[in-house]
This record gives sequence, structure tokens and C-alpha cells, in this order.
Amino acid sequence: MADVIDARPVARRHITYREAVAEGIAREMRRDPAVVCLGEDIGAAGGVFKTTVGLRDEFGPERVWDTPISEQAIVGAAMGAAMTGMRPVAEIMFSDFLACCWDYLANEIPKVRYMTGGQVTVPLVVRTANGGGLGFGAQHSQATENWAFTIPGLKIAAPSTPADVVGMMAAAVRSDDPVVFFEHKGLLASKGAPPPPDHVVELGRAAVVREGGDVTLVALASMVPVALRAAGILSGEGIEAEVVDLRCLVPLDVSTVLASLARTSRLVTVEENPYQGGWGGTLVSVVADEGFGLLDAPVRRVAGECVPLPFADALEQQVIPTVDKVVATVRALAAY
Repeated sequence: MADVIDARPVARRHITYREAVAEGIAREMRRDPAVVCLGEDIGAAGGVFKTTVGLRDEFGPERVWDTPISEQAIVGAAMGAAMTGMRPVAEIMFSDFLACCWDYLANEIPKVRYMTGGQVTVPLVVRTANGGGLGFGAQHSQATENWAFTIPGLKIAAPSTPADVVGMMAAAVRSDDPVVFFEHKGLLASKGAPPPPDHVVELGRAAVVREGGDVTLVALASMVPVALRAAGILSGEGIEAEVVDLRCLVPLDVSTVLASLARTSRLVTVEENPYQGGWGGTLVSVVADEGFGLLDAPVRRVAGECVPLPFADALEQQVIPTVDKVVATVRALAAY
């Protein structure tokens, strides 16, 4: 008797972060015909970081638009499309290049809904490759969440896992407010469990990704795996760290941080943004206002150095937070 071949599809055990970007966009494009994509080389090329592979094949050039090399044109076109009934997902290749379209992103898009009394909304997503660690140099390696964090009217998402990429992309595309969606370059090859169908992660809801009772580590994007690795080392020394993945800066889930702090009484923020003007400073100030009585030790921040990012790998590691830096900070805090 011939062997019987089971032709049923086999569920995937892992999906990469970069695959999750394309999957998250595709799910929303299938769900809503008003969703379109635009950016440099996102069509036939599949994106410079291969995060839009397959979109043009499935949805065609009518909904996946290759643009000229002009960040102003990309974001300006997305703004106009969003104001007239579409839900565009615009790619800015490197987050450093948000500076090239800053007038639209800071002075126009986030203010339309307010200035029209809610008569006009701008439901768009500006997604961009963010962060360092890959030796791309000072103009292609910055973590720029803190730039957008200063602008009222923008939501800010920065997922750390493939499942969160898909779920947060769904929430971002469906938002009636503009969202800046930071995809960390250093995480693109990382793998995780595939998200279930119809997976949506509410923007502004942090996640406790490791439980512990001695210190709270609050991290974002690529700093989440750094914090988790540091927590593993510290556990071997008898220090149990709880790791909170913020996932979003706006809305900022302070409640989850305070609830963790109530269990641990010690707080360390871990951020790739430069120390000067980083989001950790804002979070620490809110904790001081709303949770000072929960603290048994000073708050500490592990952040990027306030210098342009070097090209050389060894020098770049001196600037960006590392596992060793986090471990050393927590050790000192535990002994306070």
C-alpha cells in the first residue's frame, strides 16, 4: 500500500520580526480596502530590510506604492490620503530620516484633529527602521523615539517581539490618531511564536515579560531582550528582576510600572535613547510624583551616551546599553 501523505498545512512554530511586519500589514490590508502602503522600494524590492515582501504581489500597485526618494513627499502624500478617507501605512527607511519630514510629522499631522475640532482625522501609520547595534554609523543608527515623544498628538509604538509587531500594527492601522511605529533593526532577524488570527494588541498596554520580586527593569524594543538576559544573569546571583516591556511610549502605561514597583520597591529604566532627553526621564518623574512611597532605593537609568553613534562595533557598544551595564547597575542598586 502506498504511503498516505498528509497534505494539511503545518502550523509554523516561529516567525521572524521582519516577516511579522509584512504579515501585520497584510492582515490589515485584507481586512480593510482603505489601507494602502507607500515608501521607497517597498514594492517589487520588498523593502530595503525585506519587511514588505509579498505585499505588492498580493495587493498590486494600486495599493502598494513605490515613491521617489523624498521623505517629505511620502509623509505629505500619506497625510493627504488619510485626511480624505484612506488609512495609509508610510515607510521612512531609517528613523534618522524623520528629520527630513519633521514639519509634517511634528507641526501638521498631529494637530489637524485638534485644530478642526475633530472634523478631520489623520489615521495614518508612519513606520520606520530604528536603532543601532549594527554598525550603520551616526546618521543611520539613532534611536529616535524620544524625538516623537516630545510631540503631543502622536502615538508611539515600539514592539519587541514578532507577535507584538502584528498585534500592535493592527491597533496602529485602526487608530484614528497618527501612529509612529518604530521597528528595531537589531530585532529584524529575531524569531518568536506566530500570532493567532485576528491578533490585536492595545496600544498603551505594557507587558510583564518576566516576574521577579527584587527590582523592576523597564525596557522598550531592543532593550527588552537586553533586560531579559541581564535578569537571567542576576537570577544566578540571587537577584530576581521583573522585566516590563513598555511596548508604547504614547499612551504610556504607568499603571503597570507602578504595580510592578509595588512588588519590587526598586526601579531601573533601560533605554537606547540618549540619557539627555530620553523617555526614562519622563517615566522616572511620573514615578516620583505618583509612586515615591513605593521606593526603597534611588531610581537608576541605563541609557545611551550623549554622543553621535560610532561606526566601529567596539565603540558602538560603549555607547549603547549592554547586558553588562544593566547587570552592574542592578547589583549596585540591590546593595543599596
